[in-house]
Amino acid sequence: MTATTNKTQIEADPRLPTIKIIRDFDAPPELVYRVWADPELVARWLGPRDIQNHIDTWDLRRGGSWRYASTREGEEIASFYGSFHEVRENERIVQTFTYEGWPDGVCLETVTFEDLGDGRTRTVAFSVTDTMEARDGMIASGMETGVVEGYEKIDEILAEGAA
Repeated sequence: MTATTNKTQIEADPRLPTIKIIRDFDAPPELVYRVWADPELVARWLGPRDIQNHIDTWDLRRGGSWRYASTREGEEIASFYGSFHEVRENERIVQTFTYEGWPDGVCLETVTFEDLGDGRTRTVAFSVTDTMEARDGMIASGMETGVVEGYEKIDEILAEGAA
């Protein structure tokens, strides 16, 4: 495991059904983007450390789709799906996100990759849910632990030179 000095900042606007996640990485945008784009790497870093991810579909292109399931101790605990609306290599990914346990809820997510110079990148993930209830449910589900640990795993992947 690699120690990191980069802190994950998670903001939930009290007036809007949004979540903003800001995180800096010690790697250039093309490497950080690759960790988001390569399905084998995505499966490694998504979510908390005690789960495994199985990517069923990962078609990263405008109009493409994705689906993955998360397991813990061999049992599926959650699955998610969505579609890619915009993909700009090393710059931006816009996608929908739906938890299969709540199929009426659709979240729109935009991730940007900002070059900070000196081989560093800031990612900003901005999510809009369709209701405050859905947003608050995401937060209450343990999202913060999954995001923080997932981003720590990205640091580890980048340190391995796997990206």
